[in-house]
Amino acid sequence: MARTGTAPAVHRQLNKRMALVVIAMSQLMVVLDATIVNVALNDIRTSLGFTSDSDLSWVVTGYTLTFGGFLLLGGKLADRLGRRSVFIAGAVLFAVASVLGGMAQNQELLIAARLLQGLGGALMSPAALSLLTVVFEEGPERNKALGVFSAITAGGAAIGLLLGGVLTEYASWRLVLFVNVPIALGSIVGALRYLPESKDEDAQGFDVPGAVLVTGGLMALVFGLVKLNDDAYATSTKTAVFVLAVLLLAAFVVVQRRSRTPLLPFRLFRSRSLLGADLGALLVGAGVFAMFFFVTLWMQVVNGYSPIKAGFAFLPMTVLIGVAAGISAKLLGRVGPRPLLVTGMALAGTGMLILGLRLEPGSSYVGVILPSLGLVALGMGLAFVALTSAAVAGVGKADAGIASALLNAGQQVGGALGLAILTAVSTNRTKDLFSGNPADPVQAPAFLDALVSGWSAGFLVAAGFLYLAGVLMFALVRVSKEDAAQALKEPAAVG
Repeated sequence: MARTGTAPAVHRQLNKRMALVVIAMSQLMVVLDATIVNVALNDIRTSLGFTSDSDLSWVVTGYTLTFGGFLLLGGKLADRLGRRSVFIAGAVLFAVASVLGGMAQNQELLIAARLLQGLGGALMSPAALSLLTVVFEEGPERNKALGVFSAITAGGAAIGLLLGGVLTEYASWRLVLFVNVPIALGSIVGALRYLPESKDEDAQGFDVPGAVLVTGGLMALVFGLVKLNDDAYATSTKTAVFVLAVLLLAAFVVVQRRSRTPLLPFRLFRSRSLLGADLGALLVGAGVFAMFFFVTLWMQVVNGYSPIKAGFAFLPMTVLIGVAAGISAKLLGRVGPRPLLVTGMALAGTGMLILGLRLEPGSSYVGVILPSLGLVALGMGLAFVALTSAAVAGVGKADAGIASALLNAGQQVGGALGLAILTAVSTNRTKDLFSGNPADPVQAPAFLDALVSGWSAGFLVAAGFLYLAGVLMFALVRVSKEDAAQALKEPAAVG
């Protein structure tokens, strides 16, 4: 009898372990794809003929824009149509987009593929987290699974940078996209075998028009910003793009206010703490995402770092983020989120300020880059945990899921907008300082000086974003240390 009773239990446990492998594998793919292309940017620039940072930035922002813009819709679709079905649909889309991107022979196809990847990720990520809470029972079992999920989310950026460097240097930049295909296929097969189908029978409709309007408006806004200094576009064309962005975003607000099942319930922003956390996440994304873009170009374009060397150069940063996040989680229940948020933004802003004031073509990695990345990493690690707890604790338990998703979406959208703004700032600064021919060997040193000065101007603006985030979070976040600590125990706080 004992043997008969044990075998099914072992089988169920094996299924749960395999389910966690499938979910973790999919989350790793979604997270690392935000960074895996960074160290391949210089090779992509050369291979596909990108001539400006503004155009090249779309390889990064294309993914983050659609991922952030459709994230809330992805969660609602999963609840209404079936979490496993939407998860598989997202994985299929991700795989197809990765193949298209890896095969791209021109800039337009690569950027379109990155947009599709972001949409696939927006379907997969919330469905994966929901499935995790369905498969694992509340209590220690679920907490362990959530710990694995959180670790994958935190470490995905580091893995992306290292894997991107290895693949680009020893094979081709195209493999940073093709590598997603076997992972996606494994996720699909694993989902069919180990993940149960589940729906929220009480889930209401989903707001497709809202998602399309907000994402379209943001894309128009980003396009206008990155083309702001492009003389190939007439002033009237640039103005028309910004007008379109305003109209689409205004239409989004109108649709949300009239919809019975809005994508973004504006009532949530009655919570000062949620508002402060979301504005902070938007500004943090705006300040930090561009740093990877510009520092990678400084390493490879100006100083000739190989892709793998550039990837390893960021490794101390990712380690420090993990260390600081662990410290933050322990301190949260003692001091509350506000001191951690303010301290974190002060450290990160100072790190960015150092880059803005001291970065030169021949700057020392150990003397300038590493200390700056270290301060930013410590600041981000301290702030991330506190941000999540402030957002989730700032609303009722029923709204914790959408509050967490909104925080994530805001950070992604902020990253896309911030990269567009800082690219416009840096391009304008470079144009003011250099009007010659970059290809002329005689003028090349002057061009590099101007190029790095442009990136430095971008870092100064980024520092301003981070300091402003600290001020806003100090003014708005009002969450007790007890509520903040309890909020981190909710499944919705992950991701």
